[in-house]
Amino acid sequence: MIKAVIYSRVSSEGNRQDTERQTKELIEYANKMGYELVGVYEEKVSGYKKNEDRPVFSKMLEVIERGNIDKVLVWELSRIGRSVIQSLQNIQLLTDKKVSIYIKNFNLETLNDDKTPNSLSMFMVQILFSVANMESQLTKSRMISGYRNHIKNGGKVGRKSGSIETEGETIQKHTDIVKLLKKKLTIRQIAGLTNKSTNTVLKVKGISEKLMMI
Repeated sequence: MIKAVIYSRVSSEGNRQDTERQTKELIEYANKMGYELVGVYEEKVSGYKKNEDRPVFSKMLEVIERGNIDKVLVWELSRIGRSVIQSLQNIQLLTDKKVSIYIKNFNLETLNDDKTPNSLSMFMVQILFSVANMESQLTKSRMISGYRNHIKNGGKVGRKSGSIETEGETIQKHTDIVKLLKKKLTIRQIAGLTNKSTNTVLKVKGISEKLMMI
């Protein structure tokens, strides 16, 4: 029987229900496929953290290191790593150990049944990461343009009294929200898709409008 583990992660702004939803659907998938589920690893931590700063993810890797794990089930690509490079490194790390990653929202497997790399899936993964990276760079460019326009028009940019992060840091941290705001999705839709609270989405929306990014 194929042995699988689940890894669910939400950002530091996410809530318990977000993690539970990811885990619940992945458990249902494992049961449907007849896998032996040997572990569920849930973590609430920023995707920008390195592997060594993600204790639950590191613990899962230790279990995999001991062997007898065939698959890691995740909700989406962004669960894997904090950047394109780290994500691809983690995929390669598991591939070298003959452990396949199942990515639910794209229904992709990184390995074939014989544990050889799935060339088509890996190609699609790299394309998806490349698109995400380009969108991130485009958002950064628009943010810089927005800053310049804001300052040119007499606006002030910086850390507000009592704040722990600047508006720019907030936008940089939530580029996924900005991208969905541009697509005119509702606040609740964006909160559901990004696993972030409606308050966070509203905050990013306000800053984005102020900086003329949307």
